[in-house]
Amino acid sequence: HPETAEAVQAIERLRGSIDNVDTAIVMLLAERFKYTEEVGRWKAQAGFAPADAEREHRQVARLRALAEQAGLDPDIAEGYHAFVVGESKTRHQRIADAS
Repeated sequence: HPETAEAVQAIERLRGSIDNVDTAIVMLLAERFKYTEEVGRWKAQAGFAPADAEREHRQVARLRALAEQAGLDPDIAEGYHAFVVGESKTRHQRIADAS
């Protein structure tokens, strides 16, 4: 059926785009965590706490606003933030413990 073939082609094309976006996200996350590792080293060297609640609150508000502008559910942006900040804190604590 031509309709089925068209649907299969559209799905394959869209999945290719999804794969490209996933690749970009992983590359950007790798870059982001390189920066947070460096922040963690500076914090440990200066004796700062691994967490910065004030910055976290500002970042959540900023990301929620960006999500709204982009047409993304702000809860998704907040969930992303929770993931990356949680991982960053864990890494910062490991760096502090090793210092």
